[in-house]
Amino acid sequence: MQIIPQLGDDATWKKRFRITQIYTQIAFGDRSRGLVASNQSGVFQLYSWNVTSGKLNQLTHNPKGKPYGILAPDGNHVYYLDDQDGNELGHYMSLPCSGSAAVDITPDLPPYASMGFDLSRNGRLAGLNIADQDGFHVYAIDLQDAKPVTSRKLYDSTGITYGPVLASDGSQLAIASSERAGGKLQFSLVVLDSTAGTQLAELWDGPETSLNLFDYSPIPGDPRLLASSNRSGMQRPLIWNPQTGERTDLVLTDIQGDVEIWSWSPDARWILLCQLQQAVQTLFVYDLEHHTVEQLVHPAGTYQGAYFANEGEIFAHWTSSTQAQQVIALDSSSGKQTRVLFAANDAPLADPWRSVSFASSDGQQIQAWLATPAGSGPFPTILETHGGPTSVATERYSAGAQMWLDHGFAYMSLNYRGSTTFGKAFEEQIWGDLGHWEVEDLVAARNWLVESGIADHDAILLTGWSYGGYLTLMGAGMRPDLWAGGMAGIAIADWSIQWEDTAPTLRGYQEALLGGNPEQNPEQYRRSSPISYVDQVRAPLLVIQGSNDTRCPARPMREYEDKLRTLGKQIEVEWFEAGHGSYETELQIRHHETMLRFAYRVLG
Repeated sequence: MQIIPQLGDDATWKKRFRITQIYTQIAFGDRSRGLVASNQSGVFQLYSWNVTSGKLNQLTHNPKGKPYGILAPDGNHVYYLDDQDGNELGHYMSLPCSGSAAVDITPDLPPYASMGFDLSRNGRLAGLNIADQDGFHVYAIDLQDAKPVTSRKLYDSTGITYGPVLASDGSQLAIASSERAGGKLQFSLVVLDSTAGTQLAELWDGPETSLNLFDYSPIPGDPRLLASSNRSGMQRPLIWNPQTGERTDLVLTDIQGDVEIWSWSPDARWILLCQLQQAVQTLFVYDLEHHTVEQLVHPAGTYQGAYFANEGEIFAHWTSSTQAQQVIALDSSSGKQTRVLFAANDAPLADPWRSVSFASSDGQQIQAWLATPAGSGPFPTILETHGGPTSVATERYSAGAQMWLDHGFAYMSLNYRGSTTFGKAFEEQIWGDLGHWEVEDLVAARNWLVESGIADHDAILLTGWSYGGYLTLMGAGMRPDLWAGGMAGIAIADWSIQWEDTAPTLRGYQEALLGGNPEQNPEQYRRSSPISYVDQVRAPLLVIQGSNDTRCPARPMREYEDKLRTLGKQIEVEWFEAGHGSYETELQIRHHETMLRFAYRVLG
């Protein structure tokens, strides 16, 4: 390595991690009040937000961070899951924005993992979806002044269940149920009476299709639901009235790819849509009165959520590979940026990314994002895979990616088979055969990088977090001759032990991806587990793992580490006291410094 590693506290790459990030929402009933999640204190916490003045007031002070909350419709309270050191098991609390003590709204339940939480727009009902060893359970909780009055269980299922979303007046709620799919990640929409739990209606598009649930109309008394279906091969939005059965599929003839629903306008006249095609986003506004759609001409990059804020404005969380995250306002008619609500001040410059594509082993075109440092290649190269797998890498400002570029590495972020935005067949090809096609795509990316003169064939390191960490270990075991090293964060090492120890919310998801539980499909669990390939691993490995993680629990990784050490393989494991990742800025910096030091040792 020719560039001396920059490890001082004032290193440019560390400054990028310390840039303030902000995520916002606005109270439905009072558009002047909002909620912000921000790392401005050094760890993500929740803040009340005066939308008019921009003033923030810190509400939570959790040492491990509190990055998610739900703002009450009147803006007076915030609801959040109170867990233990990031393990994502706990109780939902109601916290007054005035600063009074938080109240447990489910005091009679044992600690739970949650798959969903919602509030009626009149603030009188909460809907909660929890999971335990017996399956998924949906509850309704009557509220008075944001405190629990009565609660009742409305729904039980052994199959994975998403939602609920609540009607504006709380009279009914909707869930996405996998009951009809026999364990697959395919869903129908079920509407329940919120008092008795009786089923009022169901929408299903038939075998091998799936519906995604968004939300009810914001207008009191309007029973319409926004949802989307993949029966065309792409996600497409629709409006369904469960009372009458009327369904309207939005006409989007000239828009290619998946289309997500992002926001109702407060008067339910407009819908904000996001086209996702080949890992690129474009925003549209659909006029429900005239049934027309207009493309917004907005800044290019990635939008990490956007919503109708007030008359004529959309608030958007925007970033690009060269621009750190900002919260900006867009004109809702044109998409033109009108102002900046929260800026990333003093953000160091960053190198641009570009989209590339190449053929995998079966001829399937694979897309990736590539950035290269100054100079001519070949370079030492980082090949990164995102988590999920049902996710996608988009162009964004990444402090981690820029750390490598600052030190003379090329960087590629790969959208492997299983990623979203490339069609239903692309996403579902890995189902029942995890690890196989993803590693084929890793190998194709590696070969393309070498053949293009970008990567030094002896200096390519795999990395990723969560499912990306899993693929790092799978690549190291299945194709051991191709990599100089691997750096896996919060990774999956053994699907069988994972199934035993993981949070109940994820057990059904795992069974859907692997075609059953370990007893039903033992051979696939073996083939898809990195621990099955430990004797083939050649490259040194670094693992960074959370000791309180219930998504990727500790025991499988301890078993994996022990087996590698017994075989005399090179592995370093750094444990940290948190759950599925860290919300502490300095701990993130420490993890990346560990990775940088590891890469320098491996490459000499």
